[in-house]
Parts: sequence; C-alpha cells; structure tokens
Amino acid sequence: MIEYHGTEGLPPVNGYSHAVSFQGRMIVVSGQVPLDADGTLVGKDDPEAQIDQVFRNLVAALASAGAGMENVVKFTIFLTDLADLPVFRTVRDRYLSPGRLPASSLVQVSGLVHPDFRVEVEVLAALGS
Repeated sequence: MIEYHGTEGLPPVNGYSHAVSFQGRMIVVSGQVPLDADGTLVGKDDPEAQIDQVFRNLVAALASAGAGMENVVKFTIFLTDLADLPVFRTVRDRYLSPGRLPASSLVQVSGLVHPDFRVEVEVLAALGS
C-alpha cells in the first residue's frame, strides 16, 4: 500500500491519507454497527463503547477474509452526531498504525438502521499480490 497524505495543494490530514494505491485482492467489508457476537447493542448511550465494538467487528470481519486492520485502504464512516468525532478518532487510532493511514470519508447521517446506533463503518482492504 502506498499512501499519499502529504500531497501538495491538499489540506493537512488528521489520521487519514488523501489517496492510497494498492495491488492485490480487494476485500469489501459491509458496514459494521455496535452489535456484539450475540446481536446485542453495546453502549447504548456510550459513543466510545459503540465505536470500539464497531472496530472489534471490523477486525473479526477482516480476519475471516485473511486480512487485518493493516490491510485497510479506505474507511467510510457514518456518524449520527459529529460531537462523537474526537472519540471516533481516539478509538480509531488504537486500531491503526500511524504509518499506514487509509483514505477516509466521513458522513453525518440523521439516523442509522437502529435508532440507538451512533456509528457505522465500512472498509475496503487489500491483500498484496
């Protein structure tokens, strides 16, 4: 994976790259929500607990395809409250290596499939050829 985060003419980044190139097999992970393995909501009113559960789910989904967080090349993040963004960044940084920052998009949404979900994240990952 090659990251382009210090690209001239683009604004500074905060935990992501403006562009990423890669070779190999692509893995598409569906949007993960704050449900545990039993389907129980984690952290109804706790954004950090919800976000951490989403990342645990991402790790598990990637592992099932033979990948890890180091293989993620793109995040799409859906938050119902942008006040949760600093917490999201803190949790995200526990799971990502600062030397391997994927491209990222953030969307504020009015709601998700369940009214108590505060966050959903989908990723694209690549396994080298």
